[in-house]
Amino acid sequence: MKFEPRVAVKGKSNRLSPERNNCRLGLTLTATAKLTERAEERRMSGLKELLKKGLGLGDMAFNASEGAINWFPGHMAAARRAIRQRLKLSDLVIEVRDARLPLSSANADLQPHLSAKLRVVALNKKDLANPNIMHKWAHYFETRKQDCIAINAHSQSSVRKLLELVEFKLKEAIRREPTLLVMVVGVPNVGKSALINSIHQIAKSRFSAQEKMKRAAVGPLPGVTQDIAGFKIAHKPSIYVLDSPGVLVPSISDIETGLKLALAGSVKDSVVGEERIAQYLLAVLDTRGTPLHWKHLNNRRLDGIEYEAEANHEYSLKNLKPKRRNPPNRSDLVYVEDLVTGVQHALYSTLTEFNGNVEDENDLECLIDLQFSALQKAMKIPHKASEARLMVSKKLLTLFRTGKLGPFILDDVPDVN
Repeated sequence: MKFEPRVAVKGKSNRLSPERNNCRLGLTLTATAKLTERAEERRMSGLKELLKKGLGLGDMAFNASEGAINWFPGHMAAARRAIRQRLKLSDLVIEVRDARLPLSSANADLQPHLSAKLRVVALNKKDLANPNIMHKWAHYFETRKQDCIAINAHSQSSVRKLLELVEFKLKEAIRREPTLLVMVVGVPNVGKSALINSIHQIAKSRFSAQEKMKRAAVGPLPGVTQDIAGFKIAHKPSIYVLDSPGVLVPSISDIETGLKLALAGSVKDSVVGEERIAQYLLAVLDTRGTPLHWKHLNNRRLDGIEYEAEANHEYSLKNLKPKRRNPPNRSDLVYVEDLVTGVQHALYSTLTEFNGNVEDENDLECLIDLQFSALQKAMKIPHKASEARLMVSKKLLTLFRTGKLGPFILDDVPDVN
């Protein structure tokens, strides 16, 4: 049976209510102080309630066969079975996770199988994660006796460190087996393909010109969209790296985990909806008080002093993603910088001037409405555009996903005690 993505949300609509008359504006220093001093535990519990009440996500679910959102494609079920079979043959597993989601991007369905294997957790996209918190995650995994390394899959020097760790962990197995298999697994869009490509390039450099590098044919698997294939990265002993398709769990019981995966791009935008994901992003930023810190990043720009940019300059934000064919030129960079500054200023202004309580679902809903309007103006999207909110959402999500709004880690470090 093949499951097609569909969206049908019960209860409240996807859009937030129009701007309310009772949204009072005015600079409130005490509100700002409360935001910056809020206890982390209270913030997280409050955010979960706001997600259910204020954003109308209480009836939302991520299920394979039933529920409001059906996102588990048929090929994933076949791939999941194939991966389980290959795991039995693997000597070591590289589990790739998103560094912004060290726990949420783990495939819970595979964890029982992975726990019994020699494993290295690779937290990819470390350039997009907050370095001030990353060391806490390293300590967390250390207390769990789990080998973990933060990497940037597009950097060969970073990937070489990962391979050094892998080869070190395989030392004992190398003495017993002439051929070893290393499998790479992970949910969609955590950077497995980029990692595999970097490993392939590194492997090429290890072999002489006479030794032609070929992908090792492991064989097509019935019902799998992409074959599980591999290639040789070392000989004497022979070590093969096996790639695998990105696979999600059939059901995500926690709403916020599903939204985090959607925000990171592991669940297709069309399944959840860009506006809903953007609402969640704004809720996270507001409850954390993130825009308040942007004032100190570049006071000159936020105070309204701008660099000169070409009039009516247009640039597709999609080109900001890694390995795009059209890298930005100077005018493009100025355009993106002005756009980012405008977005940061819009969110900073609306939050500092807001006289409500972001821990109250109604007030937060009101604030997000105001921010959508402010972002539409900052992004210079025509006021009468029928899909203005959708356009705002897409641009905001692209800026977040490419790190232009700063480094983030969305998961909270569990208490090791």
